[in-house]
Order: sequence, then structure tokens, then C-alpha cells
Amino acid sequence: MSKKKTFLVTAATGNVGPHAAAQLLEAGAAVRALVLKDDPNTGRLPEGTELFHGDLTDPDSLDAALDGVDGVFLMWPFFTTDVTTAPAVTKKIEESTRRVAFVSSVGVHIGLERVDNNCHAYIEELLEATALDWTFLRTTGFMANALGFAGQIRDDGTVRFPYGAAVRTSVHEADLAAVGVTALLTGAHTQRKYLVTGPEELSQQEQVRIIGEVVGRELHWQDVEHDSARAAMVASGWPPAYADGALDYFSMITEKAELGSTVVEDVTGRPARTFRSWAEERADDFR
Repeated sequence: MSKKKTFLVTAATGNVGPHAAAQLLEAGAAVRALVLKDDPNTGRLPEGTELFHGDLTDPDSLDAALDGVDGVFLMWPFFTTDVTTAPAVTKKIEESTRRVAFVSSVGVHIGLERVDNNCHAYIEELLEATALDWTFLRTTGFMANALGFAGQIRDDGTVRFPYGAAVRTSVHEADLAAVGVTALLTGAHTQRKYLVTGPEELSQQEQVRIIGEVVGRELHWQDVEHDSARAAMVASGWPPAYADGALDYFSMITEKAELGSTVVEDVTGRPARTFRSWAEERADDFR
């Protein structure tokens, strides 16, 4: 009898990690989740997931979680990278396993990260320098980013945010997870740099309109001026360079839609989910 494969999911309790864990479990794998000791969101993980306490800023804390794993679904849950810990983390992964699927960013794909936060680009370079079989998932926005509008929608139905005309190709988190999980399970997508997107172009205003149709309310959009939005982002903890990069990108995709791809269907064999289907799944969050 062949040994059950074991995979580690980092940043496991966010928007993507629970989907990756569930899909790996469904495929018959054993799943470990790297979580902080005080993580309040472990309930998001599916039953059968084994919890390991660790922190990507403390590479030695990963040893137990990495012991004997066949691959890692890697998400870096910080705005920036540390020039000491990030290389140590990738080295730990290389010493422990063979395969890694890394959730990167469209900013790397279009060369934007080199002029703002440089987080995902740096980790991609570290992984490329290893002997690992890596797959990069250069994603556009998560559909779950729209949950940031939920409080305003529930309050008075007016979303106040910059660049409502920015046209996105946001991806369902389960679809993003599915591409990475397929890469980990099959090994058929190594050394590939995939742009992972949803199937449609929608402005942020159009996303809000769809949410309104799903929940049965007329919603409204109010643009927030660039400098005011930047000040609010920095005040809430965003590094200034990251806030600048994000807002400049939003401005750019008001003129030309965010890039799209058919990677989800090409890799998984089924069409990517629409934003409306995501909104229907999450309708209660907006009511």
C-alpha cells in the first residue's frame, strides 16, 4: 500500500488556505496547517486538518510542520519580506520536501512589484534558486477582497473606496487553490509561472452592483480621492510603498482592464467561477 501524501498549507486560515486544505483532503492527502498559537480563525479549516503552531518570521518554528511533507502550499501573509527570514524559510522548505506551489501576484507578472513592495518577486527569486519543483500562482485580486465592502453595504448601502472604474479579473479563492493543489498532487506544472484569474472583466462598481442584485438591495458607489485613500491605507498599517503601488495599479486598470487568463480551466479542466456565483455563496456577509 502506498503511503498517503502529506502537504503543509501556510497562512492556512485566510481566504485561500481553507480551500487548499479541503481540496487536498478530498484528494486523499494528509493536510497540515501552519497557524499561530493565538490564531482565532482555526475554525475555518476543514475537519481532518492537523494543526502545527509556527510563524514564518521564525523559520525554526517550521521544523515539525515540515518534517516528512511531500509539498507545501505557500502563502506569504505579510506586506513585505525579511531579508533574513525569507531565505531561511525557503531553505527549510528545500531541505524538507520537493514540491511547492507559491501564491504570488499579478504585480510580479507585469513587472510592477519591482517599483513598489517587491514581496512576491523576492520570494519567487529565492524559490527559483532552489532545487525545488515550484509552481508560481500569480494571482489577480481575490473575489474575497469585496468582503472589505461588507460593513458599508450593511450600514447604508454606499461603498466608499477609490477607483470604482478599475476593471478587475478577480479570481475565486477556491479556483486559485485548485490550481495550486493540482500542481502539488500531479507534479505536472513544475517550473511554471501561471497568471491565475477569474473568467470575466468587472469594474469594482460592477462587483458592488452584482452584490446588490444578489442580496436584493440597490447599492451605491462613491469614489474616494487618491490622496485621501492613501492616507487612510497608511494609517491602517499599509507600508507607504505598498499603498502607492496598489493605488497606482487601480488607476492603471481604469484605463485598461486587468489581465485575464484561462489558467484555471486549463489546469483543472473546469471553468473558473464567476463573481456572481461567489457573491451568492457569501450573500449573508452583505446582509
